[in-house]
Amino acid sequence: MASSDWKNVTPSSPVPPFSVFTKPIHKSEQDDRDYRIIQLENGLQATLIHDAKADKAAASLDVAVGHLYDPDDMPGLAHFCEHLLFMGTEQFPRENEYSEYLAKNNGGSNAYTSTSNTNYYFSVATPALGGALERFSAFFHSPLFAPSCTSRELNAVDSEHKKNHQADMWRIFQLNKHLSKPGHPWSKFGSGNRDSLSKAARELKAKGDLTSGADKTSKSRNGSLAPSPIPSRISSPAPSTSSNSSETEADGGAIGRETRRRLVEWWSKEYCASRMRLCIIGKESLDELSELASTLFSPIPNRGRDALPMIKDHPFGEQEKGTLVSVQTIMGFHALELSFPLEYQPPFWRHKPGNFLSHFVGHEGPGSLHSYLKNKGWVTTLSSGPQNLARGFGMFKVTIHLTQEGFKNHRSVILATFKYLSLLRSSDFKEFYQREMVTVATTRFRFAEKRRPDDYATWVAEHMAWPVPKEYIISAPQLIWNWDEVVEDNGGEAKIREYLEQFRATGGRVVLMARADEHVKINPDAKWEKEPWYGTDFNVQRFDEAFIKEADSANDIPELYLPGPNEFIPTNLEVEKRTVEEPLKRPHLIRETSLSSLWHKKDDRFWVPKAHVIIDMRSPIGNASARASMLTRLYSDIVNDSLTEFAYDADLAGLSYNFIQHTTGLYVAMNGYNDKMPVLVKHVLEKVKGLIVRPDRLAVLKEQARRDWENFYLGQSYSLSDYFGRYLLTEQQWTLEEKLRELPSVTPEEIQEHMKELLSQVNLRILVSGNMYKDEAIKIAEMAEEGLGVSPLSSIELNDKALILPEGSNFTFSAPIPNPNQANSALTYYIHFGPVADQRLRVTSTLLTQILSEPAFNVLRTKEQLGYIVFCSAWSLPGSSEKGLRIVIQSEKTPGYLEQRVEVFLDGMKARIAEMSNEEFESQKHGLEKKWLEADKNLAEEAGRFMVHINSGHWDFLRNENDAHLLKNISKDDILQLFVSQVHPTSPKRSKLSVHMISRKPRAKKVSTAASRAFEALVRQAAVDIDETAWKDTLGELPTLPDFYKHWKEVLNAKDGGENILAALPGLVDKYPVEGEGEDVKRPDVTYIQDMKAFKATLKISIDPGPMIQWGDLPTPRF
Repeated sequence: MASSDWKNVTPSSPVPPFSVFTKPIHKSEQDDRDYRIIQLENGLQATLIHDAKADKAAASLDVAVGHLYDPDDMPGLAHFCEHLLFMGTEQFPRENEYSEYLAKNNGGSNAYTSTSNTNYYFSVATPALGGALERFSAFFHSPLFAPSCTSRELNAVDSEHKKNHQADMWRIFQLNKHLSKPGHPWSKFGSGNRDSLSKAARELKAKGDLTSGADKTSKSRNGSLAPSPIPSRISSPAPSTSSNSSETEADGGAIGRETRRRLVEWWSKEYCASRMRLCIIGKESLDELSELASTLFSPIPNRGRDALPMIKDHPFGEQEKGTLVSVQTIMGFHALELSFPLEYQPPFWRHKPGNFLSHFVGHEGPGSLHSYLKNKGWVTTLSSGPQNLARGFGMFKVTIHLTQEGFKNHRSVILATFKYLSLLRSSDFKEFYQREMVTVATTRFRFAEKRRPDDYATWVAEHMAWPVPKEYIISAPQLIWNWDEVVEDNGGEAKIREYLEQFRATGGRVVLMARADEHVKINPDAKWEKEPWYGTDFNVQRFDEAFIKEADSANDIPELYLPGPNEFIPTNLEVEKRTVEEPLKRPHLIRETSLSSLWHKKDDRFWVPKAHVIIDMRSPIGNASARASMLTRLYSDIVNDSLTEFAYDADLAGLSYNFIQHTTGLYVAMNGYNDKMPVLVKHVLEKVKGLIVRPDRLAVLKEQARRDWENFYLGQSYSLSDYFGRYLLTEQQWTLEEKLRELPSVTPEEIQEHMKELLSQVNLRILVSGNMYKDEAIKIAEMAEEGLGVSPLSSIELNDKALILPEGSNFTFSAPIPNPNQANSALTYYIHFGPVADQRLRVTSTLLTQILSEPAFNVLRTKEQLGYIVFCSAWSLPGSSEKGLRIVIQSEKTPGYLEQRVEVFLDGMKARIAEMSNEEFESQKHGLEKKWLEADKNLAEEAGRFMVHINSGHWDFLRNENDAHLLKNISKDDILQLFVSQVHPTSPKRSKLSVHMISRKPRAKKVSTAASRAFEALVRQAAVDIDETAWKDTLGELPTLPDFYKHWKEVLNAKDGGENILAALPGLVDKYPVEGEGEDVKRPDVTYIQDMKAFKATLKISIDPGPMIQWGDLPTPRF
């Protein structure tokens, strides 16, 4: 590579040559990793990260094309490519080879398609990095795009779209795209669905330009993007009659083959090596990582495409600006979003002008727009910031969540926002504003802790596309330069002033969101249009001249003014680092009173000037009844609401808190730089104990709680099935309906009294960890105890309790989904294992769950295509003293059918486990051992792990290490015995609960494969001279009855006996229904739950084991 900053490297054969960037990479002082940037001969660039301490490796490959580069006639093609790319390669043709390899090696993977890029990433145990990269890299040079997977992955994309169809975020996102200037690529439908992806092929078919015998193959770089030499698809252990069972059916016929051909054609053009940026994190040396990257990724062809395609034209033209767009939402909320066109921000990486403006517009302290609107009772939250919508253009957005009164006064809210922008235009930006931002960013960068390697690899790979000098690839996105330090990018104050001049009423768009009945109240005569992909109703109006004039006038609201200096910016960042042979593995109990237990660990691993203070406040009052639970929620909301102005500066300076309700009390967590931590702790605790409830704010927060609880029922179907499953297995929990009934009558006085009573009966579990000493921790505990009363219940009695299913039980609870437009049903399928105190059971069941997880996804989602949401995981019951196995599926199929498929899958797993080789079994054990022994990556992970055992009261801090030791003694027979006795559907000892959430959305009947074959037979018997199977190329698999009938009516028109043949169709559809549609038939072996409370009353309450280990930290007996 011709540059003085690059050095050509020619390793020994067979490693292909590459170039190395020679300048040192600018990184944090805290960062002990080594970095290297290389470029392969095909143009692919890679950042390699050597982490000598890593126990988890990762990689991410970012391709500089996303859904804005879809062909106009195939919306969603980039997303479809992301799905199908994983379905086998020439080197590894089995479609789940990659996921199975990762699962056995404590790893996982995912991918996402964005507007201008598509990202693929994985994590894996460090010894397995080479094997993972070998499988991963092949996706980009030798994918099969297996024809057998085409139809199924079209279904997966379609299912993903249906999952999002009732989600307001997706609906409004697509509406904003739809309302672009004509012809702009931003308007594209990025996620796609089956219809959008196959439409082009169907139209070709309709014109007669597509034949059934279309060539099924397309060439790859070495001529083999054809079906793999061995089937990539291994069929389901017991396929349903409706599942695809042959390669020819699965390829989708002529339309499916044409869709695949277009995909391969697009991939062959757009997936170019020079467009790819790779990041690999591993324990190997930089030389080894370089050779791995060059060997495995050099085969990717460079197709001569633009390395970083840009779209510089903004989607807002003059017609799109100066408008108010009203949108009807699914969920009950009120919101405003103001959007202003903005330049693509990465070129201004030094000064980040968009971030500078968001500091003021999104501020929540005194004088802020948020403070003014909140005091008016008009808003609940406000945020702002720049967004890079795509490579080449961006948007500055202000998002405001409104109260009922705020919605009525939305024009005044919009005007106040423009008044604040006018204030900024007329203000001098004092030097300390920019200095503070530089200081905060510098401090955050200097003391940045490691994070999960796949997160970091993805972040690096994405930011490699930024236009920054290579040596700043890590630091440039995170740091801010002083205005007077460098003027090269022209992104300082002059650019900020330029933006402010553009942020006017005629320069942007406002979107007003609420449900239809709310819009009618303020605009009864509105004429509504529909967005084509989601059916979202919207109305567009232009702002009138009087409004524009008022919006552009000088600020006349005296309550608006710029913030003062931030007193929370840390000044003492000293860390006393000392040599330790081995870091402590747990916190120590350093203080115990009748009121609290205090656990402490001085940081001896991460050496950052940060700390975590976590206080779990247990009280028998907090959840004593549905009303008490609701009052506790409102109490926590009011505390948070009252702390907004005080806590905002602390949050900006890297010091944050969280105060939330949980089922047995309240939880306050504070974390950040320890320098000002005592100030934050003192103020938060004073507010928690001395809260004065304002009636006006209570009204706002009651409205917010009502919305949250009602909206929950409009969310994803599987969230509802999990919710009811959890409720049925929790001793003391109140339904949202019970809380909603209590909500209207709550008064400020009642909350004040509830708070007083709750705080008079508490038990505190406290953890102080990080850069704080024992004496500082004790002062915090004393501060926390001050003014509180002792709970009459013991610490163990204040723990959550689970309800235990009886041995040999088979229960099902069914309920309709409240949202009538939700197409997806859901199943939560739970099998009980037993108490976590039984170590052998705990270890064996965890290994069994791991063995089941990947095959469950592969069979139920990938092969049987039951739905987009499918997962199998452990489920720890409330109180963490009991555990089980849970399988979740969200699908258009009925829950009863889903349960049947789960049980067929489990039946098939019996033989798979029995036949599992010793090598595979040891591989599973090794993966789980790696998972349990994986080190915490940062202070937050360590504190979180400690709190799991402090919250549960088990104090079993070394559980993972001890379990990993016992794991060595677990045999395959142990696993098989547990599976047969407690998981297999035929076991008389099994304890099972399933929750069925049933969609109420009407849908047209479909014609099953059996019904269509029976109909084809009638056509043949009638000796009608037509191709009776040609309909498949037009309609695809499982067409709806109306479409099938219409097709055949046109075909049989004027044919002898045609009417009689058609008349038989409805009867055939009823005789041979599509599996999983219609209504579930009740099973005689299942006990159906009619009354949830009555059912819960029959169950046994779990026994809390209490502390599993007495550490003996205190010199005196426990209190």
